[in-house]
Amino acid sequence: MRTDDFDYNLPEELIAQAPAEPRDSCRLLVLHRKDGRVEHKIFRDVLDLLEPGDLLVANKTRVMPARLVGRKQHTGGVSETLLLRRREDIDALGSVWECLVNPGKRLKPGAVIEYRAGGLHAPESSFVVLTGEIVDFVDDNRGGRLVKFAPAEGMTLDEAIHRAGHVPLPPYITEYDGDPEKYQTVYAMKEEHSAAAPTAGLHFTPELIQKIKAKGCKWATVELEVGIDTFRLVTEDDPTQHAMHTERYHVSQDVIDAVHAAKAGGHRVIAVGTTAVRSLESAWDSSVVASEPAVVAQHFEKTAESAAITGTGDIVVREDAATNLFLMPGSTFHVVDAMITNFHVPRSTLMMLVSAFATRNHIMSAYEQAIAERYRMLSFGDAMFIE
Repeated sequence: MRTDDFDYNLPEELIAQAPAEPRDSCRLLVLHRKDGRVEHKIFRDVLDLLEPGDLLVANKTRVMPARLVGRKQHTGGVSETLLLRRREDIDALGSVWECLVNPGKRLKPGAVIEYRAGGLHAPESSFVVLTGEIVDFVDDNRGGRLVKFAPAEGMTLDEAIHRAGHVPLPPYITEYDGDPEKYQTVYAMKEEHSAAAPTAGLHFTPELIQKIKAKGCKWATVELEVGIDTFRLVTEDDPTQHAMHTERYHVSQDVIDAVHAAKAGGHRVIAVGTTAVRSLESAWDSSVVASEPAVVAQHFEKTAESAAITGTGDIVVREDAATNLFLMPGSTFHVVDAMITNFHVPRSTLMMLVSAFATRNHIMSAYEQAIAERYRMLSFGDAMFIE
């Protein structure tokens, strides 16, 4: 297995620069894992693909205004900072953040960046609402830095970040200047923790969710704080050498109970997005006794690691946990029976995840058909239902 195995030709003109309006009017490619068959639908048709008793699990994380553009103190050089996560293990007050900075070579420990309300386009005379001092490098993180932030007098740090920051769109979205709330899911929590959106969830409307529930399906949410690997490609020829960044996640007892109930009733657990997949699969504990009936993912019942084979393993509660789970071909899924996902960047860990779920050949064939049919790709693009 090589990273090149997950590459494909992505026409630039197919990279969606704005979300569909309304959200559920985008296209939906349905991939049947059993035989690789593909169907073309509209996203709101997902209702027809669901069965009463199915459990949908979505990531409720909200994107914070994590993109800060400022100028280096004394030199005036432009600097961009992407907030990834608070490092409360370093500073209990929350002023130290793990960040991705650009240009990385020029921002060494001791450098200070000034951020004004409104960002880069704010006049030079504008009030500096936030400063950030580079305090250290972050291992295994190109452009990664620990940054200690200080708000202007009379402001809290969160207030200063909101004054200076913007919701960070992916770098391949260059033409969107619309409502930043369109880059949030309609069910996102109030607290802001993520550097990027769980984009498979962007297609849901409140009305569609209500119709799903009215059909007899269940809806549950986990939280995974989307971090740096959303912005990184696999650069190693051997993907097993890629270092996954650690992300915080939470899977509650309510979710565990809902999974057990769905499985016991012979129904599916359907993950809304790869971050929901990683949350559910990261909550798997192979050391505990299997539940009755055992929690097993469809199409993975006969793998050597399946709880149906070993008699051990179950999904368990995870609160304020950390995961660097890297799912690639050869990995066993224990919980997820189907998933809703977007189309992903070539050579990414997410291409490997969906290939592990549906086989590389099925995924590559589906992508070829999507491109031939002129699907809109990536974060603001169309969706897939893999069942």
